Amino acid sequence: MITIPSLCTLSAMKERNAGMLLLLTSLIWGLSFVAQSVSSESVGPFTFNAVRLIIGAIVLIPFALPGIRKHKGDSAYFSKAIKGGIICGLCLASATITQQAGIAVSGAGKGGFITSLYIIIVPIISMLLGDRPGMKTWICAAAALIGMYFLTLSEGLSLSGGDTLLIICAFLFALHIMAIDRTGKDVDGILLSMLQFLIGGIVSAIGMFIFEEPKISSIIDAGLPIFYAGAFSCGIAYTLQVVGQKYMNPDHAVLLLSLESVWAAVGGALILGERMSGQELLGCIIVFAAVIASQVNFKSFIKH
Repeated sequence: MITIPSLCTLSAMKERNAGMLLLLTSLIWGLSFVAQSVSSESVGPFTFNAVRLIIGAIVLIPFALPGIRKHKGDSAYFSKAIKGGIICGLCLASATITQQAGIAVSGAGKGGFITSLYIIIVPIISMLLGDRPGMKTWICAAAALIGMYFLTLSEGLSLSGGDTLLIICAFLFALHIMAIDRTGKDVDGILLSMLQFLIGGIVSAIGMFIFEEPKISSIIDAGLPIFYAGAFSCGIAYTLQVVGQKYMNPDHAVLLLSLESVWAAVGGALILGERMSGQELLGCIIVFAAVIASQVNFKSFIKH
C-alpha cells in the first residue's frame, strides 16, 4: 500500500537535503582556499580576482535571468540593483584581494580560520552603529581573540605580514556582509551577487594593469584553480547556499557553512602538505568554537 508522506516528513526530507547542499557549499568554499594558495604561485592577487570574479558573474547569468525578466521595465528596481552591486562589488574586491595576498604568505589553512572571524566582527560593527550585542557576543569575541593569539602570534609576539592581511580581510568581509544587508533587501539575491562579481572583477582588473604585469601564460598556468574559485566557489556554491537556506533553520545553516574553515585546513594539509604547530591547532579550535557559538541558538537545537 502506497502512503502519502505527512507534511512533517516532507519538511524533514527538505531540511535533510538542504543540509547536504549547505555541507557541499562549505566544502567548495573551504577548498577554494587551496585553489587561492596554488594560484598565488603563478599570478598576483589582482589578476587572480579579476579573472575569478568575472567567471563567477558569467556562471550566475543563467540563474539571474528569471529575476531580470520578472522586473523588466522597472527602472527603479534596476537602479537599486546596480547601486547595490557597485557598493558590494567594491567591498568584495577589497576583501578578496587582501585575502589572496594574505593566503599567499600564510597558507590556506590559517587563511580559512582567520577569515572566519568576520562572523564575530559583524555584530561588533553593528554595535558601533547603534545595535546592542548580547553578552554571548562579547564572550565569543574574547574567546576568538585568545584563539587568534595562539594562531597568529610568533614567539616574538609579532604578527606575520600574511596574518595581518588576513585580519584586515576579515574586517573587509564583515563590511561586505553589512553592505549586502543594507542594499540587498529589495533586490533578487542572485542578481545582486552577479552584479557584485562583475563590479569586483572590473575593479580588480584595473588594479591588475596598474600594480601587476599580467601574462596570459601565467593565467593559463593557474587556469584550473582560478576556474574552480570562479565557477564553483563564486557561482555554484552561492546558488547552493541560496537554495539550501530556504529549507533550513538559520542557526543550523550557519553551523554547516562555518565548516568552510575546517575544510580549508583539511585541504591545506592533504593537498598542499601544510602543517600547523600544536599552538596553531589550538588557536584554530578556539577560533572555530567561538565562531560557531556566536551564531548558534542553542535553545533552538534543544527544541529540535
